[in-house]
Amino acid sequence: MLSDLIIKNFAIVEHLHVSFQDGFNVLTGETGAGKSIIIDAVNLLLGGRARGDVIRTGTEEATVEAIFEVGSTPLLNQKLVDMGLENGDELLVRRIVTRSGKNRIYVNGSPVPLAQLRELTPLLVNIYGQHEHQGLQRVETHLPLLDIYAGCQSEAEAYKEAFVRMNEIAGQLQRLELAERERQQRLDMLSFQRQEIAAADLQPGEDLILEQERRLLQHAGRLSEASHGGYRTLYAGNGAVCEQLTAVAESLAGLQQIDPLLGELSESLKSALYTVEDVATQLRDYAQKLSFEPQRQQQVEDRLAQLKTLKRKYAPTVEELLAFLQKLDAELDDLQDIDGRRRELQQQLVQAEADLREKGGCLSAKRLAAAGLLSQLVERELSDLAMTNARFEVRLLPQVKPGVDGLESGEFYLAANAGENAQPLARVASGGELSRIMLALRRSIPDGDTVRTLIFDEVDAGIGGEAASAVGEKICRLGEGMQVLCVTHLPQVAAFGHHHYRVAKQQVDGRTRTSLTLLQGEPRVQEMARMLGGAQVTERTLDHARELLDRSHTLA
Repeated sequence: MLSDLIIKNFAIVEHLHVSFQDGFNVLTGETGAGKSIIIDAVNLLLGGRARGDVIRTGTEEATVEAIFEVGSTPLLNQKLVDMGLENGDELLVRRIVTRSGKNRIYVNGSPVPLAQLRELTPLLVNIYGQHEHQGLQRVETHLPLLDIYAGCQSEAEAYKEAFVRMNEIAGQLQRLELAERERQQRLDMLSFQRQEIAAADLQPGEDLILEQERRLLQHAGRLSEASHGGYRTLYAGNGAVCEQLTAVAESLAGLQQIDPLLGELSESLKSALYTVEDVATQLRDYAQKLSFEPQRQQQVEDRLAQLKTLKRKYAPTVEELLAFLQKLDAELDDLQDIDGRRRELQQQLVQAEADLREKGGCLSAKRLAAAGLLSQLVERELSDLAMTNARFEVRLLPQVKPGVDGLESGEFYLAANAGENAQPLARVASGGELSRIMLALRRSIPDGDTVRTLIFDEVDAGIGGEAASAVGEKICRLGEGMQVLCVTHLPQVAAFGHHHYRVAKQQVDGRTRTSLTLLQGEPRVQEMARMLGGAQVTERTLDHARELLDRSHTLA
């Protein structure tokens, strides 16, 4: 839901902050007051083309900002995660247009390119009118709408899975059907790689072990000197530490009858002597194990160089080299047994194609049964919306080859007037007609998509009287399950609004400014009377306005 809209220095809007509510929000005002400017600002926010001439005179940049309450919207939340953006219960979108052309876009405080904004906004708002964000003008949206009406989304999903599976098998078979020369070249290359890696007789973790051994061999002289010298100093040499400690301990022990404290110190020295002797023994053993073989050092260096070459060519670790060797073995088996593998894949492909045709047939049958019913429902709704003679068709055209969406393509067709041939809706419908057709579809398919905010602009173009009341009532019903914003000139439509906003402009210090005000009580009656009677608001038009509001609330 679009909860807040902030517009700064956009056209004649200096600063506007409005909080919209759930349900049916009506926007009214005199011609030229700025209703279209507000829609243009939202359109810009949703990824529309940025033009420098929208910046208010005397300022350097225009800003449009919106807060959307998104709650738990899995598709949108996943899209935000994929883009590396924060996701939560609210989504903040901000767009800045500058005279220098350095325009900026932020989503939840992070800068994003225009392409990413255009991926997000179709999940937030749909605008129906003379604007770019018209879902019905995208033919690819027509078939999914029919599937929702037909209740066959599960069949459509099953078909897509079968389609993906069939293409995977076909791709494997195509890759297998290499020219014999290419296959032999591949065999030769893989065989060489396998032989080179296998000949190395790799052992997991051996590179780490060898690097440790190389460090020991490189510093063997220093290690030997330290260990041999330490052993001599501590134990084996003349006047060694152990010898001196023994002498001192014995001397102190001989004096313990004079002072018992010296006996305790003698025992402490003996304990230290045992520790020193143990260290000396370990140094002796360590020195005996040290190897000074230049030949072994060269062997280690050669082996590490071999491993380094293999890592550079095929994989960064010994473990990954061994995994790569397994992949080589598997591919070599496939290439060497190409006839058997080809027969296996061909059988799988036949089964996958049969499965696809079966699932596609079930999907097509449901679509065909639903297409006529949906056409009748939409035409009935359009009749109430002053399009009495309109003919709406859902055309399903078989495809030569199965496509990702089914065995047929689907598109909406329209003949707006009697005697006309139906033409593709996306090409022939005007902005007002698109708005009414979308309203009719929304009434016929309440769960047509996950977008919960709709904006209707010019939905009442060319209608009045009872048809206008029908439009208002239908939008009001639509607003019971989602948020709807509607710009209208007709009091019969405005009367059904759950929330009524007036767009007005006034001059302040010689500059024109646009404001947007939520109307309740008598101010709303005044605005309705203005819409009914123009500049001359009389008691009669006020009474008429009250009557219209009362009657609309009763119908709603």
